[in-house]
Amino acid sequence: MKGIVFTEFLELVESEFGLEVVDAIIEESDLESGGIYTSVGTYDFNEMVQLLTRLSEKVQTPPGDLLHVFGLFLFSSLGKAHPEVIKAYTEPIELLNSIEDHIHVHVKKLYPDAELPTFKILNKTDHSITMVYNSSRGLYRLAHGLIQKTFEHFNGSANISYELLKPDGTEVKFDIVQDG
Repeated sequence: MKGIVFTEFLELVESEFGLEVVDAIIEESDLESGGIYTSVGTYDFNEMVQLLTRLSEKVQTPPGDLLHVFGLFLFSSLGKAHPEVIKAYTEPIELLNSIEDHIHVHVKKLYPDAELPTFKILNKTDHSITMVYNSSRGLYRLAHGLIQKTFEHFNGSANISYELLKPDGTEVKFDIVQDG
């Protein structure tokens, strides 16, 4: 998993729960990296699982809820780091529709070894989109937060529902209908 995900996750933890919590979850985890991350490095996904699990225990919040909040946070962080990607769009549905053909292509140029989820578009209209998220990591709640923040970025909102196509969350269908 790319280091930028780790650095942004720890940034979120610090801003929401404090530096003491960041230190505690790192200390309580068995991390090969020692909890030292660079945005361009690559780290074992298990380290993220450990950090998320420790945070969940410490703040008494389900991991899925924390991943959703992280998705909201990550959209803003990535948008600041790579504004050119988002500036290419004026509508949230168009941005979501272009994840595979534009956004992930851009990400792969920056991080060639990044393991990205895939999004298969099943149906798209001007105000709705249905897509299937597929990832061995099952971080669909993170994707949910990113999708929600996409609409907020364009000063809108949407009704976002999802259905687990596989019980472990590695394949999830999102139905998204833009409000208004």
